[in-house]
Amino acid sequence: MRMTLEPKLIPKGMGIAVLSVMLVTFISVAFISLQNKDLREPDAPTQQSRQLRFEDRADGSIAVIEFVSGKQIDRVVGESGFVRGVLRGLAQERKREGFDSAQPFVLVGHTDGRLTLSDPVTKRKVDLDSFGPSNAENFLRMLTIPVKEQK
Repeated sequence: MRMTLEPKLIPKGMGIAVLSVMLVTFISVAFISLQNKDLREPDAPTQQSRQLRFEDRADGSIAVIEFVSGKQIDRVVGESGFVRGVLRGLAQERKREGFDSAQPFVLVGHTDGRLTLSDPVTKRKVDLDSFGPSNAENFLRMLTIPVKEQK
């Protein structure tokens, strides 16, 4: 007696249903993406904000400069992968669109406790709390650190 193994096929009706759901999903996502609508929940009111510029230094650190005073308020040293990654992404977006780094980014603390970093030039916004509280803490320090008087 010879046994043959035949593959079990999905019933035709079920296959059509699965393909239909996939097609509707694909078309819906494409339609929403092409609308250029922001699907994010609106931001809570601003509690505190600060305009910041970031400059690479020869020693590999990044200087955090308050735009209004022109004073360095902090610096990012070592790995700081999250901070460097966020800044690199925003800088690349500017470069891709043909803008320079002269204009500041805006770091905003909202009344609901969330923290965002936005680029008024490209209109891109990063919700920093989406990456966890320890990552957001790195930017929170930049928002709250006082400007020291230079002597």
